[in-house]
Amino acid sequence: MKSKLFTVAAALFVAAFCGPVLAHGGEDHSQDSQPPASARPASFGPPGEAVSARRLPDGSLFVPKAVQRELGLRHVVVTAGDLAATVEFNGKVIADPNASGRVQATQAGRIGPVAGGLPTVGQKVTRGQVLAILRPVASSIERADQQARLDEIDAQLAIAERKRERYEQLDGSVSRSAIEAARLEAQGLKQRRAAMAAGLGAAEALRAPVSGVISAAHMMAGQVVDAKETLFEVIDPARLLVEALAYDAALVEGISRAQAPVAGGMLELRFLGGSRQLREQALPLLFRVESATAPLAVGQPLTVLAQTSRTVKGAALTLAAQVKVGAGETAVWVRDGAERFVQRRVKVAPLDAARAAVVDGLADGERVVTEGAGLLALVR
Repeated sequence: MKSKLFTVAAALFVAAFCGPVLAHGGEDHSQDSQPPASARPASFGPPGEAVSARRLPDGSLFVPKAVQRELGLRHVVVTAGDLAATVEFNGKVIADPNASGRVQATQAGRIGPVAGGLPTVGQKVTRGQVLAILRPVASSIERADQQARLDEIDAQLAIAERKRERYEQLDGSVSRSAIEAARLEAQGLKQRRAAMAAGLGAAEALRAPVSGVISAAHMMAGQVVDAKETLFEVIDPARLLVEALAYDAALVEGISRAQAPVAGGMLELRFLGGSRQLREQALPLLFRVESATAPLAVGQPLTVLAQTSRTVKGAALTLAAQVKVGAGETAVWVRDGAERFVQRRVKVAPLDAARAAVVDGLADGERVVTEGAGLLALVR
């Protein structure tokens, strides 16, 4: 009896758990509800993960929507039009000659500090402020010569004084004009001696020619300097210029405005004019810095993008949309469908500091990736 009950329970257990698998006389239909392998999308990850982006045999990219969101891809529909032609110049930041100056030694001398000490680089100064004291230095021969001149003037002054006193005592016998001449001669010798004595070893105050900051200091207390030696340089950081070099005179015509990208910001420039005389086979161009979003330094090299009155036919794209391919060529990624991207080689011309003009390689209405283009190049 017990064996019969065990046999029935085992049969019910098999029917309950194996019934959905086996049917119609033992045929296996467990794969009937599964789609064929060719209909399922391929995945480079483990089974169960989302489909990965991959490069197709024709060079294009398959990027699922989920991966596009992760990469932050954005695109724009391009439309060609007339854009202002832009030319590039190599330039550098220079000081405005009307807002900068140099303090030079007018004669050989020894540097002495003023109250508060010598100014340092970066210190603000005002026009006319005394920066240092220059005490002239002379050799023993020069000092002996100056002293001899003073002694000579003293002797002439003594003679003139006695002559004046004698003429004044003979007033009535000597004409008034002779007395006045003797008096003027003595007075002139006194003034001459005073001037020479003041110039002998007198200190000279070195003053700031303009208001601004000290950009360079080439001396220290007690230093002996020569005449015409530069001691201080003062600039106004709020008034700077940019000098660029043009190797074609035709490029200078029609310049309206310009920009210059710098690390961490942008410069807005106003064209002041250009020279008509070659300097090292180039024409110097001058721009004024109207606004700057980054600190500048005199002598800093940069690239000037100047817009002209000429126009060029093309589509404006941000620089982030461009990628570099082999042989230094430029390419962009074009969206060809919902999940397919094609790389397109294009020809570009500079437009401004943030955009470039695509003059060949794109058609109107194409969708070009503007954000995340660099990440698409990493898909393999």
